[in-house]
Amino acid sequence: MDSAKIADEDLAQQFASDNYSGICPDAWRVLENANRGHVTSYGDDPWTAQAANAFRDLFETNCEVFFVFNGTAANSLALASLCQSYHSVICCDQAHVETDECGAPEFFSNGSKLLVAQGEDGKLTPDAIHELATKRKDIHYPKPRAATITQPTETGRLYAVEEIAAISAACKAHGLLLHMDGARFANACASLKRSPAELTWKSGVDVLCFGGAKNGMPVGEAVLFFNLPLATDFDYRCKQAGQLASKMRFLAAPWVGMLASGAWLSNAEHANRCAQYFAARVAAIPNVKIVSAVEANSVFLESPDDTLERLRARGWRFYTFIGGAARFMFSWDTQMKRIDEMLRDLEACAAEAHAAATG
Repeated sequence: MDSAKIADEDLAQQFASDNYSGICPDAWRVLENANRGHVTSYGDDPWTAQAANAFRDLFETNCEVFFVFNGTAANSLALASLCQSYHSVICCDQAHVETDECGAPEFFSNGSKLLVAQGEDGKLTPDAIHELATKRKDIHYPKPRAATITQPTETGRLYAVEEIAAISAACKAHGLLLHMDGARFANACASLKRSPAELTWKSGVDVLCFGGAKNGMPVGEAVLFFNLPLATDFDYRCKQAGQLASKMRFLAAPWVGMLASGAWLSNAEHANRCAQYFAARVAAIPNVKIVSAVEANSVFLESPDDTLERLRARGWRFYTFIGGAARFMFSWDTQMKRIDEMLRDLEACAAEAHAAATG
């Protein structure tokens, strides 16, 4: 398709996902710089080394750092590195690895089973960990080996430092390792105003999958092992899974720009502010209800189906999500004027739907 013929409406800012956004300038600048000349491949390049060291500085500790293409690979390979095929991983029923990874954690671990706990707001609790870790001890049951938490959760809720520490303590009491799915980890840091170190290894997290694509990068996630022995042969897992990029510098270089400039955090702060702005104004619209506390960069709304269909008919894109709520996501490049446009349309659609329903 000729790019000159792409209609403006096809490029208009939407709120269905933070994956819709483009590449932020801080990532783009270093990516463009990495495109000059020839360098060695498969991660043996200066940008990959620089990005890995930047992560060690950011997290205030020595850690093993790997770069993969996407979050599914990051989570699945990380969990596979913690488990044998006869092990199990404890998670919440709304955890991303349970609801949205197409069985990839089980596939890459050669069969490790997810043990699912019911949780409020998508959160795993120490009590749930204890219950599942002690449910059965016989050899006929997959042996619990790890637990995983999604930060923020699928409904945008956050684990505070104290909650993570309590979960880690429960894991240690049962000999479990702790993995964090941090596809929007930057948004959690921005909202909680706690350092990456405090929200991970200082609270007992063994391995973190740090998301970049949702926060202004073109593609790519980082897998950070704070428990260093767990990273043994992880490079081989990446290669076997098709995640070892030959031109690794293009996965790593955007991180150099994001971490050096602080854009990883300022981008998330902006997205979070936009969510708060939208939530504060949508609360005044009749027959539209916010159904989950707004703690990161997502807002979940409950409204009559007719209202939502009318909003879609006006060209707005969004997903209905867990529990049937409509999810609106905000990103590093969200424009306030575009939020205001959607708010005006949502208010009009709600009024039209109410008038139609009441005759």
